[in-house]
Amino acid sequence: MLLITGVSGGLGALIAERAAGRRDVVLGTRSAGAAGVPGARRVDFDDPSSLPDAFAGVRTLLLISAGYGEDDTVVARHEAAISAAEEAGVAHIVYTSLSGDGDHLPYALAHRWTERRLRRSAARWTILRNGLYAELLAHLAPPGPDGRVTAPLGDGRLAAVARADLAEVALRVATDPAPHAGRVYELVGERALSGGDLASALGATYEPGTLAAARAAVAASGAAPFQVPMVTGTYAAIAHGFMDGRELRSDLRALLGREPLPALEVYARAVRG
Repeated sequence: MLLITGVSGGLGALIAERAAGRRDVVLGTRSAGAAGVPGARRVDFDDPSSLPDAFAGVRTLLLISAGYGEDDTVVARHEAAISAAEEAGVAHIVYTSLSGDGDHLPYALAHRWTERRLRRSAARWTILRNGLYAELLAHLAPPGPDGRVTAPLGDGRLAAVARADLAEVALRVATDPAPHAGRVYELVGERALSGGDLASALGATYEPGTLAAARAAVAASGAAPFQVPMVTGTYAAIAHGFMDGRELRSDLRALLGREPLPALEVYARAVRG
């Protein structure tokens, strides 16, 4: 039996949709009574006492990163999940991590810690190093009312990937994990997108602002304190050429068995709603 965690989130929900009707798959979410997730098990990493029952009878765990929080919070959540899985006799853990070019991102530490923890685990493991979503760019770099994209992306590019493609890969690997034991897959887009590309796709113009202005805007938006450096650091990593995927060999096409969805079109659709 496969347990998918985090099915109330964006990636987890897409995976759950693809797993609908499978009798060998159960869904997990923080609130067992969550609307739209009938029959889900309660899986609350902040409440480790919920995990033994949730993991009972599970052979494969698809661990969707619980990355919303400070590093110590996320690490504690992942430690609770992995330890509970080991105690429950889970044979294989598939983890959705961060692409290998993302080490300069402020939220990389918890991912790399979790990868290291899995390598010490008695369970078999597979690591899916997901690139940043094309849909995320709709929030990071939308056009303003004046038709300008002012996100501080500089001359950098992002090897963005459609979240739907990552969901498809995750379910394929997790439902047949044995061939993927001990593997680390890089899942980034094949065409890195620039700020100019984003603007052109929308008929807008690209006039990048400064990181300082972006930081002030995020801080004034009501974001949680830890989110301010997360967002600003993401802009900085893209702008300075660390997220274009050039130093990675992407496994996305091979695992999909088809051409990946065009990230630029995904971005444009997300902006237009």
